[in-house]
Parts: sequence; C-alpha cells; structure tokens
Amino acid sequence: MIFARTSFQSLRHRAALLILLGLVSSCATYYQANYQFNRDFENGNLKGALATLKSTNRDTGRDRFLHFVNKGLVLSMLGQYEESNAYFERAYLFWEDFKIDYFSEGASYLINPTITVYRGEDHEHLMLLYYKALNYLKMQKTEEALVECRRLNIRLQQLSDRYSSDNYYKHDAFIQSLMGIIYDADKDYNNAFIAYKNSWESYQNEYQSMFQFSAPRQLKLDILRTAWLSGMQSDYDKFKEEFAMPDYQYTPQEGGELIFFWHTGLAPYKTEWGISFVIDHGSDYFIFRNNDLNLSFRFPKSNYSRDEVDALTRLEFFRVVFPRYVERSLYFDEGHLKVNEQTYPLELTEDVNKIAFKVLEERMGFEMSKALIRLAIKKASEHTAKKEDKRWGALLGVVNTLTEKADTRNWQTLPHSIYYARVPLPEGQSTVTLSLGGVRRDRDERTFTYEVKKGQVLYHTFSSLETTFGNNRN
Repeated sequence: MIFARTSFQSLRHRAALLILLGLVSSCATYYQANYQFNRDFENGNLKGALATLKSTNRDTGRDRFLHFVNKGLVLSMLGQYEESNAYFERAYLFWEDFKIDYFSEGASYLINPTITVYRGEDHEHLMLLYYKALNYLKMQKTEEALVECRRLNIRLQQLSDRYSSDNYYKHDAFIQSLMGIIYDADKDYNNAFIAYKNSWESYQNEYQSMFQFSAPRQLKLDILRTAWLSGMQSDYDKFKEEFAMPDYQYTPQEGGELIFFWHTGLAPYKTEWGISFVIDHGSDYFIFRNNDLNLSFRFPKSNYSRDEVDALTRLEFFRVVFPRYVERSLYFDEGHLKVNEQTYPLELTEDVNKIAFKVLEERMGFEMSKALIRLAIKKASEHTAKKEDKRWGALLGVVNTLTEKADTRNWQTLPHSIYYARVPLPEGQSTVTLSLGGVRRDRDERTFTYEVKKGQVLYHTFSSLETTFGNNRN
C-alpha cells in the first residue's frame, strides 16, 4: 500500500512516467506481440522463426526466460542440439539465479504484472530439462543426460515440497518416466526401475483423476523389464499380477531399439478475460463478489490507508482483467509406427495442455487477489490526486485504465501432448513408417530410416504442429 500513501507532489512526478508507460503499453497479448515469430513457427518455417528470435535482442529483458526456451526449442527441432542446449542451460540458470526485483513487483500494483520479470510456470521448467536431456540422448551423450536427470529429480522434489495438498500438480509422471529412460540408457536398471515405478504411481494417484488418462502400457513393460534385469524377482512377480500380465516373460532384444517421441499440436496460449465484481461494504471488511461464478474475496479494511478505504467505499461495481488459457485443439490425436509388418501404437504420456490449465487454476485465487489489490491502489491514487488537482486526478485515471492488463506470457511453442513408443529394431538398417490420424482426418504417413547397432538405443522426436486453427507440420 506504500504507493497509495505517497504525496501529491510525488504523484505528479510519477504521472509523467505512467503516461509514457500507458502510451507504449498496448492491449496486445504476448501472443499478438510476437505474431511474426508465432506465425513462422506454426507454419513450420523454423528458420524464419529462428531469424525473428535472433533479430530481437531480449537476452536481458523481462521475457528472457521465454526468449531462451523458444530459441532452444526451435534449434532442437532444426537438429542443432549443442546450440539448443546452450539456450536451455541459460533458461535453467535464469531460474537458479533468479532474484525478485522488489521495485518491479511493487510497481506492478500501480501499473500491471507485465512489468515484472517472467519466471516461468512449474511445468515449463520441467519441460526445458526434458528437451535438454533428450538432446543429449540423441547425441548419445548419456553422462550429460544423467546430469539433467539429477536436475529433474531436484525440480520434482522442490515441486512436491511446495504443496501439501494432493490435489495440486506436484508430481509429473512423464518426467519420472523420462528419468527412467535416462537411467535405462546408462544401464542403471535399479534406478530405472525406481523411476518407472514412481511414474506408475503418479499416473495412478494423480494423472488419472486430474487429467483423465492412465499410464501407457509401455511403462508397465519397462517396469517389468527393469525389475527382471535388476534381479528383483518379488517386484517382478508383484507387478505382473498388478498389471494383469501373468504370461509376460522378459526376452532380451537381439538388435537395438528406437524410442520415438511424437509431439503433437501446440500448448495453449494466454489471453485476457474480465470479471465484474460488486463490493459489499461491511463494517470491517470489503467483500468483492461475483455471484455468477460464485467468487468471493474478503479484505480487512485495516489493510488499507484512509484514502484507499475512501476510494473503495465510493465503488459499487467494477471490472478486473485476469489471464486465462485458450486451448488449441489437436488436429492429430492418434498415431502408430510400423516396422517389418509389426505395428506399435504411440501412447499418450503427457498432456501439456491440461497441465497448463491446472497450474493456472491452482493460483487463480492469488491472481484475483493481486488484481483486486491493484485496483484498490489505483483507485486510491486517483482519489488522492483529485483532491489536490482534478486535472491530474483525471489524467491518472486515464493512465490507470490504459495500463490495466493481465500477464499473458507463457511458453507457447510447447506441444499440446506427447506420445511415445519403444520399438525393437534389427541390427542394421530399418525403415519405420509413421501413420497419424484423428477424428474425421485423412491419415498422414511418412517414413524414417535408421541404422542401429546391436544393443544400441536411438531417440527420435517428430513434431506435428497442426491444430484445428491451421495445418502446419514439421
């Protein structure tokens, strides 16, 4: 509340800055402000998208986290894995070294939250390490991938420690499965088994209820295989019974394997939405109500200055903006691989779209409270200014309106969903056919050729960028 209590002379000096900020600030969302990059990326013009990123020097800006991860992702899709990981590392270190800018945080209550540095969502920090680890696996750099595996484990522990409620996104089943794949690559079957088992439990205990899908069958097979290879006979028998696979027997592969990740669609993007509130003026509280959405926020009047209380007492009805996600529905949501007349389904292992919605939903109470406090401070500053000079008060009211904006930043080039399959390949050269489909969609097919050595595991990602908003592929 410090800003509402400043003197009118201080407000006059700040007004000039606010006018400038109001003029340079537009109503554009983060997606709209980066339209050229988004258009190139969604159309599969990755070189054009990369050129757009390189033409904007945002390495030290408020959105630098998004700048780093977008560069990392595009470079990964172009096969430039070393350079890709350099940018993902910068994004990782950004979080490790992050320090809150209290001036910007405080000023966000006078202007809007977009003036603060974007820290990244919980799932976005996990996904950048996923891409980084996968880049290393593609380059057959297992030791480096293990470093990212340890980092992922720390991130997951931090996420778990942050929330006490089981109804929060605090375990990521897919990331735990990825850790198993990395340990698998190092032939550390004991730790691989533990990671796969943790993944299975997260699918069962959280993903099934939160996101409405359960563990892929391949994960069950990996649990049984690593239990067998670790000599855990009792666990092997236990999970065979739990998975209803009494006839399963582990048989070593004679050739190599392909682990194929299919990234389909695009993650949701943030936009603004407004909610109308009515204030109930109780004796000791301001109560902000929206009966249509059954929302109610209670703030003690003792938290506010006299000017803030006076300004809010004059309000009965007002509108506040908040961030919300817009889903980009899938164009293709079913696929399989075919090799040597054998078909292997691509199974859903991560729904980034649903996780993004869940993460924002979990903190909407905080977002709404912050927006309402911002409104109170803005109205109080207008009220104080009008008492001294009506012209400045009116001008500040215009600036407050111009600068009111929700934070619509997020990592918008992530896939909507991730599917995968583990495919055995004979030693030598093999041709694998990818077939994609969806409801009322013509099938899309393409072929890949792999050269595999005995005992080798290859890693491949394919991104289909199509959504119901367009037809783009890479």
